[in-house]
Order: sequence, then C-alpha cells, then structure tokens
Amino acid sequence: MFDYMSVKEAAEKWGLSERRIQVLCATNRIPNVMRISHVWLIPKTATKPKDGRFKRKEAEEFYNE
Repeated sequence: MFDYMSVKEAAEKWGLSERRIQVLCATNRIPNVMRISHVWLIPKTATKPKDGRFKRKEAEEFYNE
C-alpha cells in the first residue's frame, strides 16, 4: 500500500505553489496520483516533474525561427 501526501505537503517539498501542484495532478504530470472527491492524493515516492514551460531565451529562439 502506498503512503500519500497532500497537495500542501507536495508544494512545500518541491517549492511550488499549491495551485501549480493541482494543475500538475490534473494534467497527469505526476504518476499514480489519485483524486478522491476534491482531494488529490500524491504518492510520497513521487518526484518533482520537470517544468515543461518555455524559458524566455528558449521562447525567443523558438519564435524567431
């Protein structure tokens, strides 16, 4: 059986906002996450997902091509 952490615990552990953790859960970026009613359950063994958003320099190179 897995041990789970809350959105708040994951936010503190990974240095992200609670809203960002909720978005990562909703978009299946965190493996084995479960939602029961209005509560996200995140496995304690889960690792912080890579940030897939563009950085400013990467975005400038992308749009200037």
